[in-house]
Amino acid sequence: MVQTDRAAAALLASGARIPPVLAEILLTRGIHTATEAHQFLDPRLENLHDPMKMLGMSAAVERVERAIEAGERILLYGDYDVDGTVAVVLLKTAIEMLATPEDGKEQKATVQFHVPHRLREGYGLQTAVLEEAAREGVKLVITVDTGMRAFAEATAARRLGMDLIVTDHHLPEAGDALPEATAVLNPNQPGCEYPEKGLCGAAIAMKLAQALLERRDRERTRSRILPSFLKMAAIATVADAVPLVGENRVIAAVGMQELQRPSSTGLQALMQTAGIDVVARAVTSFDLGFRLGPRINAAGRMDVASEVVELFTTRDRARALELAAKLERQNTERRETEADALEVIEEWLRTDATLAEKKMLVLAGEGWHRGVIGILASRVVERTAKPVIVISVEDGVAYGSGRSIDGFPLLDAIEPCADLFTRFGGHAFAVGFAMPAGNLAEMERRVQAFADRKLAGRLAENTLRIDAELPLERLTAVVAGWLRKLEPTGRGNAEAVLLARRVRLTAPVRVMKERHIRLEVTPADTQVRMKPIYAVGWNLAPLARQLDLQPGSLADLAYRLRENDHPQYGGLQIEIAGVRRAESSSAF
Repeated sequence: MVQTDRAAAALLASGARIPPVLAEILLTRGIHTATEAHQFLDPRLENLHDPMKMLGMSAAVERVERAIEAGERILLYGDYDVDGTVAVVLLKTAIEMLATPEDGKEQKATVQFHVPHRLREGYGLQTAVLEEAAREGVKLVITVDTGMRAFAEATAARRLGMDLIVTDHHLPEAGDALPEATAVLNPNQPGCEYPEKGLCGAAIAMKLAQALLERRDRERTRSRILPSFLKMAAIATVADAVPLVGENRVIAAVGMQELQRPSSTGLQALMQTAGIDVVARAVTSFDLGFRLGPRINAAGRMDVASEVVELFTTRDRARALELAAKLERQNTERRETEADALEVIEEWLRTDATLAEKKMLVLAGEGWHRGVIGILASRVVERTAKPVIVISVEDGVAYGSGRSIDGFPLLDAIEPCADLFTRFGGHAFAVGFAMPAGNLAEMERRVQAFADRKLAGRLAENTLRIDAELPLERLTAVVAGWLRKLEPTGRGNAEAVLLARRVRLTAPVRVMKERHIRLEVTPADTQVRMKPIYAVGWNLAPLARQLDLQPGSLADLAYRLRENDHPQYGGLQIEIAGVRRAESSSAF
């Protein structure tokens, strides 16, 4: 339980004119003044940083402008995930806008793109693709969401007579070496004073697009073009799980507002397929992270990610609906494939006692689909609160994807294994690599040694962080409206967990699908008469049986606020994050 300074919360609530519960939550996020509160709760387009502050931006803009004027052929080289494909869409759209003469005649420059196939090509810039591009007359290559470790490929591009601009957010190689390029755009590179270090790849591509477009017409870019671009950048920002603070919060928040008016044919088709009705309700970060993001990612995980670019650039509604439906099928296939492998992993976690003793987990399976190993790693992190690397072994090659926890920089853990890998990269929370399967045992030995040192004395546990107390009788539509201003939520700005003490169950516990529970609860110690509130708890059926919850039982609930728009059962609801008997002294 977070112990909030009630005096500080009251002062902030008074100064910012916000409810006390919201002030308590903001204090847990390091926000102490009314000015900081207003900036956080009301992100605006003008809060975006000047893209020209990014090291390398001037050189990048000058080279792209020269390519447009000379009518050169430009290749955008992306990644196959949502971040990379969205980055391609944004930069392709911007350059084509600038390359189209006002008189409507033929474009000055030609923009083509390449998104690698996950299974056939793998991650990163490929020399063979550059050689083919050179034969086609490409003079400028721009990477998006990749390229920070493409040293040999940068040399190859120069040898082939092509200039290279790298836009990426992944960390530089140890020693801060950079590929030799006309410009490198990455806030994490040495000497870059750009204020926001946590941008995703698509956001960095958007900053280049913003710089190019503002040089042409700053007012029009700010008023019309940039808000539209933020729709796509917001999806990538939330789906790529970068911290939703600072400029990332502005990108996500303003982008979500703009998504209430999806103008592009492809975006309309995808939102329709995902069941997002912008007329009925506001778009949430959940929609971006768990509805749109997975469907976009499914293309690269299961098939060809280049179709995502086609989806978001086509104006043919029939084709857009066809592509959106294909993404839906691929996402279903991805879920089924993921579930099969996760069942195996969960059996290992139940039966292999040695896994419980390890500070981090390295889990390898023969022939697991490479498109889902990153998701599997995330699932295991959620279950175990440990850093996890999941590996698929195919034809003597081990392909790995890792996810981490706060305070454990995963890229630092695999850097000492550089001599074992054929390629690798990533950042503190996510990594990927490939290597001969024969090196697997030595790789695990090294990363386990790193984890033993880094996590010494630290217990692996999923700690429930409670932000503030909010009794059920104070849970009103007005308060719910204020709490919605915490959106977008995600890493760095987790969804608020609230505490309601001594609630009374007014009906028997309803068990759903043998795993989940539904409660009807009201405040126990108040004269306020109110209808029971529905509370849903996922995977809490065993705990409910253990606590012997019955009608009339008193419980403390840790919860997240939910709103149901069902015409019959709609209204405020709560999602149970933790439950205990009210007389219990145990922590959540």
